Amino acid sequence: MEPRFNMFGNELGAKFAKRFANASMVIANSPLPKSTQELMGLRASQINGCGWCVDLHTKEAAAAGETALRINLVAAWRETTVFTEAEQAALALAEEGTRLADADQGVSDETWAQVCKHYDDDQIAAMVSLVAMINAANRLAVIVHQKGGSYEPGMFDSMLT
Repeated sequence: MEPRFNMFGNELGAKFAKRFANASMVIANSPLPKSTQELMGLRASQINGCGWCVDLHTKEAAAAGETALRINLVAAWRETTVFTEAEQAALALAEEGTRLADADQGVSDETWAQVCKHYDDDQIAAMVSLVAMINAANRLAVIVHQKGGSYEPGMFDSMLT
């Protein structure tokens, strides 16, 4: 299946994509570890079925030093021993923030407490922003049927120039 629409080939779409990418750079340049950012983005993208973003975040995670084992186990992170308590809190936030309609309170108090235990205010602000941005990116790519498989590490950064 071919993409329905080329957002980057449309003037308005390209303007939006560039601004979206620039907003994402605030998160990328935050004190939240790059590996945690990529794991969170990967988990939300898996939940949302976004092939483009799964492709992007698996490759960027590997480029950030993540092992194939940890990348492959993100989908089943609760059933593994390879993620720290802090990373588990981040993955729980990514999941609960992505599945808002599945819970009456959105992000649980338990998850929020774990996030606050392991991260400072700037990191938390980055995490909340990341969950919002990745869910928006997933929706953009899924709506237009942007397929995964062709992403190369650093490609996203080229949108900023």
